[in-house]
Amino acid sequence: AAGGGWPAVCAKFRSARTLSTVEWLRDPETEPFRSKYSARALLQEVKQLLSAAEEGGEGPVLAVRRAVLEFELGVNHTDTEELSAGEEHLHRCTELLEPHRLSPDCVSLYIQAQNNLGILWSQRHQIKTAQTYLESAEHVYCQYMKEDGTPPLDPSEHFMAEEEKLTDQERSKRFEKAYTHTLYYLAQVYQHMEMIEKAAQYCHTTLKRQLEYCGYYPVEWARNAATLSQYYLSKECFMEARHCLAAASVIFSQAENVPSAEDNEAEQDQHDLRERRAEIARCWTKYCLNLLQGARKLLEDNIGELDPDRQLELKAQRKKEEDEKEKGRKKAVLFGTSDICDSVLAMEEKVSCVYPLDFQEAREIFLVGQNYVQEAKEFFQVDGYVTDHIEILQDHSALFKVLAFFEEDYERRCKMHKRRVDMLEPICAELNPRYYLLICRQLQYELADTYYVMRDLKVAIGNRLEKLDSHTVKKINSLAHSAIKYYELFLDSLRSPDKVFPEKLENDVLRPAMVAKFHIARLYRKLITSDSKKQLENMQISLEYYTFLVEYCEKYPEAVPAVETELELSKEMVSLLPPSMERLRAKL
Repeated sequence: AAGGGWPAVCAKFRSARTLSTVEWLRDPETEPFRSKYSARALLQEVKQLLSAAEEGGEGPVLAVRRAVLEFELGVNHTDTEELSAGEEHLHRCTELLEPHRLSPDCVSLYIQAQNNLGILWSQRHQIKTAQTYLESAEHVYCQYMKEDGTPPLDPSEHFMAEEEKLTDQERSKRFEKAYTHTLYYLAQVYQHMEMIEKAAQYCHTTLKRQLEYCGYYPVEWARNAATLSQYYLSKECFMEARHCLAAASVIFSQAENVPSAEDNEAEQDQHDLRERRAEIARCWTKYCLNLLQGARKLLEDNIGELDPDRQLELKAQRKKEEDEKEKGRKKAVLFGTSDICDSVLAMEEKVSCVYPLDFQEAREIFLVGQNYVQEAKEFFQVDGYVTDHIEILQDHSALFKVLAFFEEDYERRCKMHKRRVDMLEPICAELNPRYYLLICRQLQYELADTYYVMRDLKVAIGNRLEKLDSHTVKKINSLAHSAIKYYELFLDSLRSPDKVFPEKLENDVLRPAMVAKFHIARLYRKLITSDSKKQLENMQISLEYYTFLVEYCEKYPEAVPAVETELELSKEMVSLLPPSMERLRAKL
């Protein structure tokens, strides 16, 4: 090439790269692509110099150099949002490389071109096409590693003097990074196509490789690992979920230990970090909650109490399995190098990953979950984060609810439910249902259910006494009235603006509404009073609610499957209550 020969060509190429990756960051907002356009002009000049040299014909070497330029131009046009031109250049690049795609000179460039075509097509929302390019890149990588495996040239080396060429170690690192990108984009493509299992698998491999080759941003990495943990939770793979969360917490702390510059940006960064940290805490809470709820499902009998025989059986089974299982599964999922592994292990040891089978084990998991609730609440405060804050409170309440399942002592169980009431009642009173209708309904229903359970517990405690004293009777009735109040509030929220109850209930509220009616009927029937006249009134109200259920299901038979048990009992009551009321009237 004329004018300074090959070194001048290389220098031009290098300037174009610098403009595109470094200078570009300083471009003014009014001209966001200024440096990209200057880089493009330089690349075009290099391309012309190469064409001039081509007349002397240098074969494959020249073809690869031209492919490098087409690649750079393709990425350049994609960066400036000129997708069609970008696609053309990238296609030319792959066409030039096709015959040599498995040679050490070309393989890395070929994979990167396929990656970029994959990104380009996903920007056009053509996910299927993107998938083809990315899977082709994956295939070429695997084939190359199987057949050759030597660290291949990095594309930039085609415009370097001999003495500037990279070491094998650096080549390998860059090649593996390109392949990690392939897997990262494939994970997103599979997610889009709702191939959730495959997406999770690719996401896991990506995270693993990013740590291995130190190519990651701690905050983003931690966020992805925490998200992946939620997938494992849905599959009840608690060991994997815990591992992802422990790794997320460890890697996230790397970001917190980096002091940032003192200015407004630093303040924003600190705010973002606190938010991300609180998000990871929320994932930990969900982990503890899911583990406890899964254990309850295994242990409960048909009336929702802990089955002691089942408990003994599961403990024996666990003893047998524990030793075999851990060893085998650990290897498959481990993240990171040894120093990271140690911190992750230490983090994992703070909370179990097997189902708790008694109160002591459940309480330990509960306490970890509760700590994370406090951490999440510090950031997600009521002012500014109403919905997040309430979701965290609901998780906290759910933790108490599931812990109560493991508690044998009724008095202490009652106190746990009281804690739920104390955390939900104030916020429920403050919320404006006009803006937060759904959340209000959820809270009203949960409060009603909690009071309902507390009333039953107080009755069970009272039944152990020789004789019900007036204090206990008062307490039982007061809990019943509170439950009725919240069930009624929930049912009222279903009424139209002119206060009419819906003729036909929407599917999502059908069961809750029917159960609320059924519970109110039962609560009125069980109110304790020595005044027979009052008792008749309560029976009459109770009958009306039971009748509503029966008549609704006659009118809309499709509602029956949602409330089978309640319907059976309601029919029974509709036939039993009137004669009892007659007897009571006769007495009066």
